[in-house]
Amino acid sequence: MNTTNDPKTILDPAQALDDRFCDAIRAVAPDLPESQVKAHIGPSRQPKLGDFQSNCAMPIAKQIGMKPRELAAKIVEAIDVSGIAQPLTEESIAGPGFINVSLLQEALGTALDAMDSDQLGISVPADPKTIIVDVCGVNLAKQMHVGHLRSTVIGDAIARIQERLGHEVKRQSHVGDWGLPIAMVVEQLSVMEAEGTDISKVSLAELNTIYKRAQAKCKAETRALEIIKKVGGHVKAEIELSERIADAEAAMEKSKSRLVALQSGDADSVRIWQLIYDITMTACLATCKRLHANITDEHSAGESTYRDELAPLVQDLIDRNIAVEDDGALVVRCEGIKEPTIIRKRDGGFLYATTDLAAIKRRVGKLGGDEVVYCVDSRQSLHFKQVFAAAHKAGYDKTASGSDATLVHAMFGTILGEDNKPLKSRSGENLNLSDLLDEAVMRASASVAEKNPEMPQDERDAISEAVAMAAVKYADLSTERIKDYAFRFDTMLAFEGDTGPYMLYAIARIKNMLRKAEEKGVDLNAAADAPFSLNEPAERAMALMVLRYPSILSAAGSSHEPHRLCGYLYELASLFAKFYEQCPVLKEGVEASQRDGRLRLSMLALRVLEDSCKTLGIPTVDRM
Repeated sequence: MNTTNDPKTILDPAQALDDRFCDAIRAVAPDLPESQVKAHIGPSRQPKLGDFQSNCAMPIAKQIGMKPRELAAKIVEAIDVSGIAQPLTEESIAGPGFINVSLLQEALGTALDAMDSDQLGISVPADPKTIIVDVCGVNLAKQMHVGHLRSTVIGDAIARIQERLGHEVKRQSHVGDWGLPIAMVVEQLSVMEAEGTDISKVSLAELNTIYKRAQAKCKAETRALEIIKKVGGHVKAEIELSERIADAEAAMEKSKSRLVALQSGDADSVRIWQLIYDITMTACLATCKRLHANITDEHSAGESTYRDELAPLVQDLIDRNIAVEDDGALVVRCEGIKEPTIIRKRDGGFLYATTDLAAIKRRVGKLGGDEVVYCVDSRQSLHFKQVFAAAHKAGYDKTASGSDATLVHAMFGTILGEDNKPLKSRSGENLNLSDLLDEAVMRASASVAEKNPEMPQDERDAISEAVAMAAVKYADLSTERIKDYAFRFDTMLAFEGDTGPYMLYAIARIKNMLRKAEEKGVDLNAAADAPFSLNEPAERAMALMVLRYPSILSAAGSSHEPHRLCGYLYELASLFAKFYEQCPVLKEGVEASQRDGRLRLSMLALRVLEDSCKTLGIPTVDRM
């Protein structure tokens, strides 16, 4: 196995062909604008005609007034594919002007040799970027629900892809840990402690209940009283309602006083707040770890950490006439956006937009972000348009070099139930994420036990956990992130089709084949340096798919779309299945050279499969 890459070696035949075709297009159509010089290279739709196909003649012919087939003939005459593909002739042209290309077997082998390195053909960027990824974003005193699944796994996958591409990534989990709602919970716990409750033993589930109770206790039913007074009603009902409103207003005043105390650093208030924080984040980070998402305490950037930055930020916007008063509130108006961005309410309170502006200022100015990616659901689309525009107007997106940082809202859709409505619990509330994961493991365990009844329980438990997490994560990541998708356990846990378990099965199958090879006395180290076997169509198809890995990963990184990498994983796993059936490796009668060549191709495919899964944060197993 090679450990270094020769920069002159063709790593990606498709890219090399693209370059050669573009040179030929420039030669035969010198007046064509450079922006229109495109080779349109892709895998051949009919493998018997070639490995690749260029559709460039059709769009270009229309622009320069030629017939597509006539232009295709000129391109074929002008192009130089030496060292990459078989010479192109008139017979290479099909239909109205498709140009088919068959790679030289030596070129395919050379490309695979070059890719068979530690980096798997992924080159380190000469000028790596610093990319900040906003992930997870839980709220204190509340359990993670199914809605947090996407922001956690998609955000982590986006971060991992950028890291794999060689960029410096800094994760930021924007924790909702400040403000009046949290003060309400602090007040409730303070009362409970005064009444003798040991609040240090409160669980997150109990905190969740206390949070809801505090919200309800501070909610005044003023609208109901107005209706009763207007239309008339029972005097006793009116009195009872008035008393409840008075109690709610009193509770709200206590919560507001508690917020002031918390903001002022009152020791008791801060102690209780810290307890809430620790209970919430311990559970949250445990769930992230279970999901194999690289989100730890060091990535937490709560709203509380911005509290001392908000007033100076608003004053800066006022001083530079970027923020203006509008009916008592303070707003930033941005060109092209109808709704202004409100950064301070009439009562002087700050909003989410204020904190998000401070976050951009910190992430670009202090953390050095060249790009800031927000993995937040699509319902926040307008909010981020406003905040990004306001940040740009204020210059908070300026990097140290003076360029504008790229601000990206990597929005995602909703997880639906089998009724195609947002997934909820039976009580109608947001489904607890831990409960959902537990059920996935239970179902995976039953499936693993059915397939391997003799497997030891501890091994079955470990495999079931990995299969369940792979199933849940792959189902989410393989969906184009902007789209909604239906959460169906039976589908995602299936061992056939476009599922996480199918990817794990492909990996386990190759590893099992390698174990059997060693049992038969095959030297795998020698096989790792053998010439690739590339004579059969199934071998070539898998080899070509393996070589696409660097370009697929790059595309997934550029678009912040992990589903592209998932789609590639499925194609590669499917092609390996065909290769396994059509190209015997350890069967009697297979020559040693062919066996070793196929073993090496399998080992390279295995490394790509495992690297893809690791990049997506999907756990793998050695056996299934």
